[in-house]
Amino acid sequence: MSFTSEAFAAARHDMATYHPHEATLPATGFKPIARSAPFARAARVELPQGPLLNASADVRAGRLSCVGLLERALEAVVRWGDVTAAVVTLLEDRARRDAKALDQELSQGQWRGPLHGMPITVKDNIDVAGAPTRAGSAAYNRLPEADAEAVRQLRRAGALILAKVATHEFALGVTTPQARHPMDASRIPGGSSGGSAISVATGMALGSLGTDTRASIRVPASLCGVVGFKPTYGALPVSGIVWLSWSMDHIGALAGSIGDAASVVSAISPSLAGLLQDAPRVVTGWRVGVPEAGFVGASDDVARTVRATLQMLADAGVDLVPTVVPSDEDFRLANAAGLIISRAEALAYHRSLGTDIERVWPETADQLRVAEDLSATEYLDAQRFRRDLQDRLGAPMNELDLAALCMPTTLVTAPLRSEAESFFTLLSRNAIPWSLIGWPAVSLPCPVPAGRLPIGLQIVAPPFEDASLVSLGAAISASGNAPNGVLQGADGDIQA
Repeated sequence: MSFTSEAFAAARHDMATYHPHEATLPATGFKPIARSAPFARAARVELPQGPLLNASADVRAGRLSCVGLLERALEAVVRWGDVTAAVVTLLEDRARRDAKALDQELSQGQWRGPLHGMPITVKDNIDVAGAPTRAGSAAYNRLPEADAEAVRQLRRAGALILAKVATHEFALGVTTPQARHPMDASRIPGGSSGGSAISVATGMALGSLGTDTRASIRVPASLCGVVGFKPTYGALPVSGIVWLSWSMDHIGALAGSIGDAASVVSAISPSLAGLLQDAPRVVTGWRVGVPEAGFVGASDDVARTVRATLQMLADAGVDLVPTVVPSDEDFRLANAAGLIISRAEALAYHRSLGTDIERVWPETADQLRVAEDLSATEYLDAQRFRRDLQDRLGAPMNELDLAALCMPTTLVTAPLRSEAESFFTLLSRNAIPWSLIGWPAVSLPCPVPAGRLPIGLQIVAPPFEDASLVSLGAAISASGNAPNGVLQGADGDIQA
């Protein structure tokens, strides 16, 4: 039996133990929980700067041209693109034309906003007009005539779409095994948005557009040391993507700082446009839950580093509140439900496409074939648990007056490529519940000694309180000890 088959068997067994006390309806959407005092809006403040916002300020002030900034990114592509296998399609010609046009606009006093002239990469399961969308697979190839809506909005905001970057095949995994970790080629970058995380960590881009169904933005962000922001489900448009799970797929951003990631997200979604202006920097008096179950299975290094980073929030005046929810059982059942729902929907989608299973990776084929054995009852039980979890987790947020929850993003640092298969479920364990129930979540890099593998802190807030994540991330950045999320040794050689 393959590891994938074992994981599915465990998920089906776990889901069979779920017995709701009431006639819970399947999840039909995501809505804000009732809050006596929403945390998402407060006084207007300036977000902490990052590589993107710093470059944006230089471009706006005339200290750096859009063309000059693009050249920097292209130099990084030459150095890192092949060695990491992160870039799958370089869009240099159009990016150069667009950079010249954006410089012309600036010369006429036109500035589109923080993304004006910023090099951005796009995960290869998201359409970019005129560039092939392959979703990491030899079994899929289309040449879209139009940008995905999220890409269209980025262009409208002045972003330079520089490249399509690697994804785990059909986004059906958390390893992106064909790509290389930017610090150590013997390790995985995480996935499925592995190419997005690599491109930001190495300076090939100042931001990247990714997708997240169970964990696919936050896991590579954690393993590669960048910020990964998955907004509330439905906040960003998902048209123009290769679907994994139509009821769970999110679009989000990876960047070098929380302010940079918020800049990318807010440029795409009108409902999140206030992230840059409205996220409160002062979080003194806020209460943040720390579920002990979120540390179950964490390596000593990860647990110690995340707790030290949480102390930065405490030093900023945040009250850290130990919580019993979500419980270890909640994490276990959320992982089971997320696997069942996403793979059942992936199978249905690829059947509708007529995908040739014989041409996909053995691991991908295994996942789709095992999903054929799932029953309608198992799928509906998973959806029923999903609604139950959504309702149950909302209550303690109100009862304990919590702004957010914090825990490790991943329980381990980047695994060796030779051992990647055994991390099929462990890497995504802490991330899956929040995609399943649609809550916004962000992975922030924790401060680690130079040369050490990155470790991520995950912050989760109730639906539509995305600005709370920005505020708490800003509080950590304000400590002066947090990294900016970009590799400091990017001028050195990747370790073999």
